[in-house]
Amino acid sequence: MSTAGLERFSINQMTVKQLSMPELVDGCARLGIRNVGLWREPVQTYGLEATAKLVRDAGLTVTTLCRGGFFTAIDPRERAEALADNSRAIDEAAALGTDTLVLVSGGLPAGSKDLHGARERIADALSELGPYAERQGVRLAIEPLHPMYASDRCVVSTLAQALDLAERFPANQVGVTVDTYHIWWDDTAPAQIARAGAGGRIHTFQLADWTTPLPEGVLTGRGQIGDGSIDMREWQGYVEAAGYTGAIEVELFNDVLWARDGQEVLAETAERFTAHTR
Repeated sequence: MSTAGLERFSINQMTVKQLSMPELVDGCARLGIRNVGLWREPVQTYGLEATAKLVRDAGLTVTTLCRGGFFTAIDPRERAEALADNSRAIDEAAALGTDTLVLVSGGLPAGSKDLHGARERIADALSELGPYAERQGVRLAIEPLHPMYASDRCVVSTLAQALDLAERFPANQVGVTVDTYHIWWDDTAPAQIARAGAGGRIHTFQLADWTTPLPEGVLTGRGQIGDGSIDMREWQGYVEAAGYTGAIEVELFNDVLWARDGQEVLAETAERFTAHTR
């Protein structure tokens, strides 16, 4: 396939999680894909140093590392473990050569109904991790997730909430992830993208489509680009008007895609990217 239009395309590793690390890198080289977003678990399986060498030798840019976060625990031991794990994630991002660690903030602790308290514990964690990340050359990117995840995965549901947290800290420490799947429904999101851009806080931009019905458990409902309800060019226009010029990741959690040949999905995703972006 032609590599025209793929200059800014980044394939998030989760989209083709059935591919091993070498298979992913080989597929990117074959298709002319220059950017990749990595996940901690497969990086740890292949080895941090080995992964860093593999992508470096292939000439790939690691656009993000997913994921840090899960800051909302109340138990002191659990909170200390989360901070230690996030410090390791920052170190891993630096070793891989990416400047962006994506954060999924965490849901409500068992038995709690205190959203405000959970969000404040995120701020407390960021106050400790932000300066450390800055010293490592890594930015923390808070990702708001669709409200259906608020109870169990992420109490930060809107860009406004994410920015309210991020703006307590310097932009080179904490910003946001703009992900179409999670914000497309929110008519205040375009204004919040402009707000994020004005503050230099759009640290990454991700695409996934919204298709229904959602699968049981909803986590693996992220649709292939062009299969659903989201106008990708519209949202690309918002982030670019806000000054974002970086890579655009496609991150899909989808059981149907994962059951297919990974190299075919990789090629299809690259083709959909060129067809639905500008």
